[in-house]
Amino acid sequence: MITYDKLYIGGEWVEPASGELLDIRSPHDQSLVGRAAQATPPDVDKAVAAAREAFDDGPWPRMTPEARQEVIARFTKLRAERAGEAAALISAENGAPLWFTTWGAPALDRQAAAYLEAAKNFGWEERLGSSGTVVRREPIGVVAAVIPWNSPYSAALVKMIPALLAGCTVVLKASPENSLSILRLGETFTDAGLPDGVVSILPADRETSEYLVSHPDVDKISFTGSTGAGRRIASIAGEQLKRVSLELGGKSATIILEDADLAAVVEGLKFATFANNSENCQAHTRVLAPRSRYDEVVEALKTLVESLKVGDPADPETFIGPMVRAGQQQRVQSYIQLGIEEGARLVTGGPETPEGLDGGFYVRPTLFADVDNGMRIAQEEIFGPVIVVIAYRDEEDAVRIANDSPYGLSGGVWTTNPEHGLEIARRIRTGVVRINSAPPSFDGPFGGYKASGIGRENGAVGLTEYIEHKTINT
Repeated sequence: MITYDKLYIGGEWVEPASGELLDIRSPHDQSLVGRAAQATPPDVDKAVAAAREAFDDGPWPRMTPEARQEVIARFTKLRAERAGEAAALISAENGAPLWFTTWGAPALDRQAAAYLEAAKNFGWEERLGSSGTVVRREPIGVVAAVIPWNSPYSAALVKMIPALLAGCTVVLKASPENSLSILRLGETFTDAGLPDGVVSILPADRETSEYLVSHPDVDKISFTGSTGAGRRIASIAGEQLKRVSLELGGKSATIILEDADLAAVVEGLKFATFANNSENCQAHTRVLAPRSRYDEVVEALKTLVESLKVGDPADPETFIGPMVRAGQQQRVQSYIQLGIEEGARLVTGGPETPEGLDGGFYVRPTLFADVDNGMRIAQEEIFGPVIVVIAYRDEEDAVRIANDSPYGLSGGVWTTNPEHGLEIARRIRTGVVRINSAPPSFDGPFGGYKASGIGRENGAVGLTEYIEHKTINT
């Protein structure tokens, strides 16, 4: 069992204001994984004060960009060396299967490399032409980074690395479910040689999160989570005129064109839809199939869904683990029941807990057919392994259905003609579109349209989210 009885505040391990430790239990069988301190508002005050002092008077914002890049490169190397240990711990805490948490480590390396390359070529201070005007890119200040439980290292580092490269100081607020793995990240920051005060890591509940984002000494909020919580944070930022970026929910559509290779589609959707137990805001959970191939698509997806092994996330053979907690399991099962009541055809799966897995928060991977895009199971983010198949008449109809959503985060197009796929992708109102499940790019911006958020992450555009632009006329 792992115990963290202190919080990581300003680079030091500090006794929490509340002496109580939270039991972190496995969503697989409720066994005790560890115990961890939880932050409360007095701890937030300490962390923000440390960040404020480090930004206003400390060396970090005043170091050269190159010196900061050296520290972040060192941190990235250390984190990669400890990736296996972190993957196992995250799986134990939140139920993500080990294949996914292990697979995610190289993606973190690529994400960090893209940020470091962007920082290297950023142009922190430039003269415009012959006018003598100087444009500087300076750090915003103290950043409150608030992340969810579903992919803690990815969600944390996509914010922390660009903020730190820019010269900001960061208070990271993580979900209680990931207390152990996220606090362990503090050890890596210390070993990388980050100056005092620059980073604090606080697992805490929603009330403490709101206290943090409302804190008068926070200059910028960067949030990943639900659209409902994002609206609340946006209202706080608006009241206080704080900078804010929001990476929110999704209900992504993937369009299968008539010429698509169905075997490739099925293999791609195995990951695009069901990775991380489908507790993933980018999951392609709406499949748009042409009427001419509809039955063929449904049958192929039925075979896929029924092939997915559900079970212990620590088992390398498991593809789908448990939902993170009982409330999430109940939420997903209630949506499956809702789909039946709405009149969708239940092809496979269902609201019952998988046989033999009653001791954990498990859900049966579920496929619905004959779904109308107006149904709630097609419009609302379920955040679990539920996929719906919607028929379309022609390509115009497919694009219309794909765009008929309050969200606009991700999506896909499947075709044997990539140039035509690009034409379709240009018409889809989402921040990211993948053609034939092309691998993600970490130098291109990531974020959403509509209710999927404000701002972008990754690469040079993501770095700009933590920058103030100053013009000096000489």
